[in-house]
Amino acid sequence: MDAIFDQGPPPHCPDPFNLAAYVLSWASELGDKTALSVISPYGAETWSYRSLKSAVLGAATGLLEQGLQPGDRLLMRLGNSVEFPICYLAALAVDIIPVPTSALLTASEVARICKDVSPSLIVAGSGIAVPANAPCPILSAEAFRALYALPPASYSTRDPNRPAYVIYTSGTSGRPRAVTHAHRAIWARRMMWEGWYGLTENDRLMHAGSFNWTYTLGTGLLDPWSRGATALIPGQGVTPDQLGALMVAYETTMFAASPGVYRQLLRTPPRRTPSLRHGLSAGEKLPDATQEAWEDATGTPIFEAFGMSECSTFVSGSPGQPAPSGTLGFPQTGRRVAVLGDDGFVSYGEPGVLSVSRRDPGVMLFYWGAEAETAGRFKGEWFLTGDLVSMATDGALTYLGRADDMMNAGGIRVYPLEIENVLNAHPNIAESAAVEVLVKLDTTVIAAFYVPNGQVEQAELEQHAAEKLARYKCPRIYAEVDALPKGPNGKLLRRQLRETYERSRRIVSNA
Repeated sequence: MDAIFDQGPPPHCPDPFNLAAYVLSWASELGDKTALSVISPYGAETWSYRSLKSAVLGAATGLLEQGLQPGDRLLMRLGNSVEFPICYLAALAVDIIPVPTSALLTASEVARICKDVSPSLIVAGSGIAVPANAPCPILSAEAFRALYALPPASYSTRDPNRPAYVIYTSGTSGRPRAVTHAHRAIWARRMMWEGWYGLTENDRLMHAGSFNWTYTLGTGLLDPWSRGATALIPGQGVTPDQLGALMVAYETTMFAASPGVYRQLLRTPPRRTPSLRHGLSAGEKLPDATQEAWEDATGTPIFEAFGMSECSTFVSGSPGQPAPSGTLGFPQTGRRVAVLGDDGFVSYGEPGVLSVSRRDPGVMLFYWGAEAETAGRFKGEWFLTGDLVSMATDGALTYLGRADDMMNAGGIRVYPLEIENVLNAHPNIAESAAVEVLVKLDTTVIAAFYVPNGQVEQAELEQHAAEKLARYKCPRIYAEVDALPKGPNGKLLRRQLRETYERSRRIVSNA
């Protein structure tokens, strides 16, 4: 049988529509309810729904007064501060296209983005890199804050399929790409309320990421506000060991973070609190050991979600439908998902490329300025994610890795996660990465890079792998490293790991 799972039609987005108007639609009803608290051990900066909407629409007026027109791009170079979501929503309110970016990017990286999207304005925080020869005016964060007090702009409500914002992929498999989403993309996130979060108006959701990470922007801010809930964001300088106490102090009901943050937080485990219902994880695969440690410490589960810049999170476990052990979970209600091979649908249980119906309102419009690359990601009805999975008959999906991370051992495909799961189960391995590397210009082998958690001999690792893996899957090289290379959002940079290894041995790949 074909591996396809149809969870019913997606929610219908209203027409006309505006993303910012939708997110802030609770402001008139909830008024003084806390929409956002930026929290620290020393106090909180609090924004009500009314004050948040006022700042957004005042800033929208200011952006128009800067001379921006609908369709112009606004490059956001802002740090971990409230200016980030306010700028984002202000632009969207009047059909200016925001381009949020990580504050960690260098001036040369930002210059490449400017070349891609040709911004008409850059809003920049102090000390955050901007191009030496910026192609447009730069508005400081301080000057941007002054716009909040201006008279409110009116929302621009038009076709929900028009371009809304541009975000960049992490670039783990090459050059980051400019993903363009429509205003309707926020409407697709309604499928996460029950399909992942169990989110209600009464929730107080703490997200441990920075404002300027899209995972924080969506899960930590836009989704709680769209539901009338309260968002809690740790302020600048808050360390992982302080998060547990903040959860208790601010009566957190849900905690969201990447697996890397969970690992750091659990070094000083949070104590149990009656308000906390569960944790949420996304950004990379959550190790079983991390989940077990969290459950031991808090008495609550973690629900994991899988997604990508081009379609956000569309597969997950949830309070109403936990993910079976070893799986990503299920397509959320309203999603249509399939597993494709070279000749169409594969059968249940067979590996293939995870694909999402292009009718899903959360699927991107296109890569900005890259028509051919955009066309290559679609096959008929389907958007091809590039991730390899298998699907059970009940729709549960097992993740096998990125298609471009797939390794070859004597002509047999090997999934990196299969090896990593075995190595990570060793008590003296903190984390590992399996990568196919060149050892000669015409020869590749599987290498395992690992961060030790105590002393471990290579012979011990070889025996451990040999007991649990077929011989052709066992790494031929074991390399101890201080840390695995990761991007700003915590994703493993396999390509960088491979290239660094090959450069160190003066082997040049033509790949």
